[in-house]
Amino acid sequence: MKALCWHGKGDIRCDTVPDPKIEDARDVIIKVTSCAICGSDLHLMDGQMPTMESGDVLGHEFMGEVVEVGTGFTKFKKGDRIVVPFNINCGECRQCKLGNYSVCQRSNRNGAMAAAQFGYTTAGLFGYSHLTGGYAGGQAEYVRVPMADVAPMLAPEGMDDEHLLFLTDILPTGWQGAEHCEIRGGESIAIWGAGPVGLFTIQSAKIMGAERIIVIETVPERIALARKSGATDIIDFMKEDVFERIKEITKGEGADAVIDCVGMEATAGHGVAGIISTLQEKLTSTERPYVLMEAIKAVRPCGIVSIPGVYGGPLPINMGSIVQKGLTLKSGQTHVKRYLETLTKLIQAGRFDMTSMITHRSTDLADGPDLYKTFRDKKDGCVKVVFHPN
Repeated sequence: MKALCWHGKGDIRCDTVPDPKIEDARDVIIKVTSCAICGSDLHLMDGQMPTMESGDVLGHEFMGEVVEVGTGFTKFKKGDRIVVPFNINCGECRQCKLGNYSVCQRSNRNGAMAAAQFGYTTAGLFGYSHLTGGYAGGQAEYVRVPMADVAPMLAPEGMDDEHLLFLTDILPTGWQGAEHCEIRGGESIAIWGAGPVGLFTIQSAKIMGAERIIVIETVPERIALARKSGATDIIDFMKEDVFERIKEITKGEGADAVIDCVGMEATAGHGVAGIISTLQEKLTSTERPYVLMEAIKAVRPCGIVSIPGVYGGPLPINMGSIVQKGLTLKSGQTHVKRYLETLTKLIQAGRFDMTSMITHRSTDLADGPDLYKTFRDKKDGCVKVVFHPN
């Protein structure tokens, strides 16, 4: 079968690899009908995440048709269309029973490796390094889905792939990022980044009742989509001082909550803070703290800092500001299964725009290496790439 594979920093190839096989009674094999390139896939492409190995199959946003099931498997049958969350869940450990699906204690085959890095294991993830289990991803014609009786969801009748695909990651990620802000109605929320996760975060904050939704972005196509999604204010971080503009918009109060939808590959922007961040990146960190530094500064005292953006290692941040301002930080990979039912109903009710952000489509995975570069470099107005390989 064809699959998009990692072969080193900046080196993504469309390879021919062996078809997956059933390995456990709880497995299913699906024929992938839709998959996407996620912003966090760029962290792999750019060499930001450790433990990748040459030939690893990429991709954690995918869905498809069941073509084979494990012995005694009863949840799905051949021919069913299923949506597959990016994290793998056993459904039996304490964290799964608490609904904390992104930190499942049993699904990561390399849990000891993750524990050495983070203190405790995290869930297994599709296509996202051996630190998260070394599972083959879904940017492929077929994929093995382990523990398929827990997290995957049967696709509702009458809903096409493009209205369901983003339930696998970026829609629940945006929803959780907004939910962390404890929006009750009338708040001012500042959101860094209007990429796909940011756009769903904007829509989620609007649904939850935020009054002012301030979006920090510089790419024209993303700014246009941010306005369409519900942003009330736009700050171009390459032209304006973000902190001063947020103070102005909120009449000196500061944002009630701030959301970092960018993560480890942030672009340093306007002024002295941007220069300092660039120096910190070069001298003390492999990651880029610019957005997180700005967010911590811009939130009001006793406000909330929500961090759906991905970070993988140590980062220099201003703990003095966090402590002295009494801030609350909330982060984590997304507990996708927790939100599937609620978000599916909201999609069916027309509350989310699921397709406007899809700017590039392909039916051939061989286009993948070039489309990875187009997405990374934000060329040709690229916001989101979707493949329909079968």
